Amino acid sequence: MRKLLLGVLIVAFGFTANAQGDFKVGVNAGLPVGDAGDGYTFTLGLEVNYLFEVSDAFEVGPSVSYVSYFGDSVEILGTSFDIDNASFLPIAAAARYAASESFTVGADLGYALGLSPDGNDGGFYYRPMVGYNLSENFMLQATYSGVSVDGGTFSSVGLGGVFGF
Repeated sequence: MRKLLLGVLIVAFGFTANAQGDFKVGVNAGLPVGDAGDGYTFTLGLEVNYLFEVSDAFEVGPSVSYVSYFGDSVEILGTSFDIDNASFLPIAAAARYAASESFTVGADLGYALGLSPDGNDGGFYYRPMVGYNLSENFMLQATYSGVSVDGGTFSSVGLGGVFGF
């Protein structure tokens, strides 16, 4: 399954490399919520996407991210346990709609490959976002992201910045 998704990603980026689009790189930090909020302290992420203009206000394209959830120490019956960090490689389709010159809304949908710890098989990935354009090439983003895994969901709320090239 992982080899198939990697192959699809390579083909998608190969076809898009010759088309006119916007290359964007973003970083974000967040707080785990829901199921992940009990065992993880914070998240860090990096995203790369290549968006094509469908209309004056709408863009779509492939997106690849790296997201890491940093484990916490929990105490159970007087014994302290360290929870291993969890990391994912989301491969998704991204859509962005410019609601005005300043505000953008969008979402990423796809599959997140589980990278760590052992036994993390990944799952369905979703990430709605709202962005505020500070300049032509920089957007401040507020996001909610989630990965549906067996037995729960890794989710977080976060803030970040996206640079356009």
